[in-house]
Amino acid sequence: MSGSVVWRNDRFEDAAIDPSDRGLLLADGVFDTALVIDGRAAFRERHLDRLADALAALSIAVPRETLVRAHDALAARCGTGSIRLTVTRGPGPRGLGFPPEPRPTLLGSAAPLAPAAMFAPLRLALSDIRRNETSPTSRVKSLAYLDAVLANHAARRAGADEALFLNAAGRLASTALANLFVVRRGVLLTPPLADGVLPGTLRGWILDNAGRLGLAAEERPLLLEEAVGAPLLATNSLRLVSPARLDEAPHEASPVLRRLADGVCAAIAAECGMDPRALGAALAD
Repeated sequence: MSGSVVWRNDRFEDAAIDPSDRGLLLADGVFDTALVIDGRAAFRERHLDRLADALAALSIAVPRETLVRAHDALAARCGTGSIRLTVTRGPGPRGLGFPPEPRPTLLGSAAPLAPAAMFAPLRLALSDIRRNETSPTSRVKSLAYLDAVLANHAARRAGADEALFLNAAGRLASTALANLFVVRRGVLLTPPLADGVLPGTLRGWILDNAGRLGLAAEERPLLLEEAVGAPLLATNSLRLVSPARLDEAPHEASPVLRRLADGVCAAIAAECGMDPRALGAALAD
């Protein structure tokens, strides 16, 4: 799929956007990114559910069948890679009030697969920027991503791979691009959504399926001290499960990580017909 062609509302066409679109001018919209293998999206229903929930939370009315049609068309055309659906409130007059006659914009695009990023170890750097747990946008994939952009830029300049966010109350929230799990005594601990956490699709799958994998997982508030020196896991839809640390200690593919990676890959293979490790994804030794 060419980078200059997008799915716009109900068909593929050359990339273009209305200059009065509120997504461009006000970051008034949300997006979702999914892994696609052989024309099928991994965790498809979870992605569609989260996108529909986010739109409902922002009072942007888009029928689910419209999202499904775009999602499936993009996946089929993409083949193997990743797809992104972006939905904005659409064009509108100047000001902050909702448009009197909303015409939401749906844009869909695709990108090549990056198997080397799957399971790749990450060194994290604590950001000075705090994640605002009081904001509704902390729990949707809002287009307002500038905090993450700036935090990640600072982290990379400091020699790390990614930024780690605390929330305004000083508790652990997430990384710039992923949900966070702290592994303590073999238990997967992750901050609750109320602490300014995005309901990640892979995060949700892990919480729902940990017991079946012989693992224990729990949502609870976490302090920074609980992450320092502990094995961390950063999860998102494209990188899957990455071992992460806040210190200089070497990364290790722990039994918990290996079991979790096996379970995630099996779930993707069941839905897409292929294990991502067959495409080059691999745990570091």
